[in-house]
Amino acid sequence: MAIKRNKTSNPKPDKKERLINTKINQEQDNIEESIRPHSFDEYIGQKDLKDVLSIVIEAAKTRNEPMDHLLLYGPPGLGKTTISLILASKMGVNCKITAAPALERPRDITGLLVNLKPGDILFIDEIHRLNRLTEELLYPAMEDFRLEITIGKGQATRTRSIPLPKFTLVGATTKVGALTSPLRDRFGLIQRLKFYEPEELALIIQRTAKLLNTSITEAGSLEIGRRSRGTPRIANRLLRRVRDYVQVKKFDTITQELAADALDIYQVDPQGLDWTDRLILDTMITQFNGGPVGLEAIAAATGEDAKTIEEVYEPYLLQIGYINRTPRGRVVTIPAYQHLGKI
Repeated sequence: MAIKRNKTSNPKPDKKERLINTKINQEQDNIEESIRPHSFDEYIGQKDLKDVLSIVIEAAKTRNEPMDHLLLYGPPGLGKTTISLILASKMGVNCKITAAPALERPRDITGLLVNLKPGDILFIDEIHRLNRLTEELLYPAMEDFRLEITIGKGQATRTRSIPLPKFTLVGATTKVGALTSPLRDRFGLIQRLKFYEPEELALIIQRTAKLLNTSITEAGSLEIGRRSRGTPRIANRLLRRVRDYVQVKKFDTITQELAADALDIYQVDPQGLDWTDRLILDTMITQFNGGPVGLEAIAAATGEDAKTIEEVYEPYLLQIGYINRTPRGRVVTIPAYQHLGKI
């Protein structure tokens, strides 16, 4: 007997809605691509990293060899993908971009590797999330530039070795400690990206504003930079929201006062904390006397996912010294009490 499906239980978007969503995503991608730096001269900040990579690039070009495999780690939004694209441009090669969660089956990574050209860069984001089979395929590919494929089952099993062109793997991760030692040890260069200073973010905001044909004062860009959590991606996002506010209010230039007014509306305070950051701190203070308190207890009390708190909100709160981790749990610090007006 045929099963009658309930069409209202899982409605599919109609053609018009799909077209609108696709258009919105394309516009967002176009904006991101238009403001992305295309050279180290345009790339603001991370001076030490740029100096190291410039030497590595020149040495590789002198030897007419690909760069060593590179592992970039640090919080999200600091420019790991952009750096890989700049490296490809400097080396005069292509850059293939993927993410570890997209490499579910061995054939996914196999297809990427066999289609690489000599010297190409393969960028894998969230590389700490590679599954075991995919990771093991990368070992001989990174070390010996060959692909080991197992064919058949049981007694008919045999291994086929496929040579690969010499390439550079650039891995990006927010959790360098989550990588297995065999994978981490195969990277010839391991570099950390640091949070940006407000003055560096202000320069990034001024550059982006110019590309977006938006007028902004130095004080206005610094105001946004101070509230951007040390992250260029957040800085550019906040700039677009401030631009919306200024256009709606019919002003011509983003000033410090207008930037502050706009970000107050979006509940981003002068320290860069948003509503959820303040909820986490306030809950720890009012319900747990400032700690120590476990992550699961904070999640249950705030209604937020524990993993989201740990990976999205906690790193910045730790960086600015508003919470501390102890063997017994998280503890709110005196500066956090002062910021929230609790003392």
